[in-house]
Amino acid sequence: MTNRIQNDKSPGVIRSLDWWTIGIYLALLVFGWVSVCGASYTYGDTDLFSLSSRSGMQIVWIGTSICLGFVLLMTDDRLFDTFAYVVYGLLVLLLFATIFNPHEIKGSRSWLVLGPLRLQPAEFAKFATALAVAKLMSTYGFTMRRWSNFMAAAFIVILPMLCIVGQKETGSALVYLSFFLMFYREGMPGSILFTAVAMVVYFVVGIKYSEVALWGTPTSVGRFVVFLLVHLFTAGMVYSYCGDKKEVKYILVFSLGLTGLFLLFSKFVIPFDITWVQMAVSAILMVYLIWRAVRTRFQNYMLIAMFTLGSIVFYSAADYVLNNIMQSHQRVRINVLLGLEEDLAGAGYNVHQSEIAIGSGGLRGKGFLNGTQTKLKFVPEQDTDFIFCTVGEEEGFVGSAGVLLLFLALILRLIKLAERQPFAFGRIYGYCVLSIFLFHVFINVGMVLGLTPVIGIPLPFFSYGGSSLWGFTILLFIFLRIDAGRNLIRQ
Repeated sequence: MTNRIQNDKSPGVIRSLDWWTIGIYLALLVFGWVSVCGASYTYGDTDLFSLSSRSGMQIVWIGTSICLGFVLLMTDDRLFDTFAYVVYGLLVLLLFATIFNPHEIKGSRSWLVLGPLRLQPAEFAKFATALAVAKLMSTYGFTMRRWSNFMAAAFIVILPMLCIVGQKETGSALVYLSFFLMFYREGMPGSILFTAVAMVVYFVVGIKYSEVALWGTPTSVGRFVVFLLVHLFTAGMVYSYCGDKKEVKYILVFSLGLTGLFLLFSKFVIPFDITWVQMAVSAILMVYLIWRAVRTRFQNYMLIAMFTLGSIVFYSAADYVLNNIMQSHQRVRINVLLGLEEDLAGAGYNVHQSEIAIGSGGLRGKGFLNGTQTKLKFVPEQDTDFIFCTVGEEEGFVGSAGVLLLFLALILRLIKLAERQPFAFGRIYGYCVLSIFLFHVFINVGMVLGLTPVIGIPLPFFSYGGSSLWGFTILLFIFLRIDAGRNLIRQ
């Protein structure tokens, strides 16, 4: 009986596979190869399949990726759970060792050069981190609302991030922030996600409008709005987590009333920077919240006070970090994104040229291999990080929308697969995969359109290169194998 079940295992896996997801994967590979052809083609080329060309080599990467996916599908899915920590440990060690490798490519030490082959361990560390996090979070009694558990899961994510930052590959490191979307799905308090969003808002508003004067006073619009948001967010959190409407009214009347009064005083009597008043109001609010926490023994008041203090400390440090810690090219990129600088010949050149390429494609595009911006190599990194501009130029709005719909179909399918997992390990790993793909697509397409910072991450299954294609294939097909094993009879 045992032998018969074991002999039927492979057909059972094949029958249980989600062929819709595999079909989307294959479609993305085809469209990706077409895009690499368009991005790397130069006038006069006669052979798109030559191994001396990028389009030819991409076929090799695609073929090996499909073989790699097949091997993963034939692997016992229980091995992924069993050896999750081992794989994670090996990849972290490799990431750490890569920091000290002597080969520096485009200012980054993230590549291992093995003869003619170049590998980027950061691409493979994603699936290893996803496995380790899923292993930890699927243990009995784990809950994200317990701080010790949350910190342990966050440590697994942050450790490879630090190693990748040490390789001078900040863009790839930021991808690991996508794991916090999965944390939220698995019970991470929404206040943590809200705090992260608030910090982004503080940074953007504070930096973008830091040099704009408010109503003819010496007050910076950026600083004024940030402190105003801190007060409003504090009141909102008191309402959400403490439920005292009267208390919220008192906080709003006190903070907004005092701010408005001193704003009028600054405008019509003695001009001065009223953000000092707002800072004093913030201090009074923190003291009041701490007093309420002590008096009522309700911890939420203390946490809200910490949020208020953290908001002020973060904003105060943001300007210093931007101007004194960040490297000049990073600072210029942020200023270009926020519209503080134009720099079309420098940091803004890539985005400007990609926007021209996409805009020139019109509704239906210029046709395969007929794009002028890409053929004349106006867009740097047009077959890797900026490959979506090739889609826009050659396939137009219709083709670009079609590609985005394919990615949307993949994301929706991954949600369905993750939700039908019978065990926490499969569900958590599935949401890790979903979060990583969503982050890559959103940021990559956004930076090509000038909507997000240029951080240099690939578009899944489109950007040229073996490391990213293998990494995304491993990430996806491990999940497909876990999903296929959900109904198999175990011995």
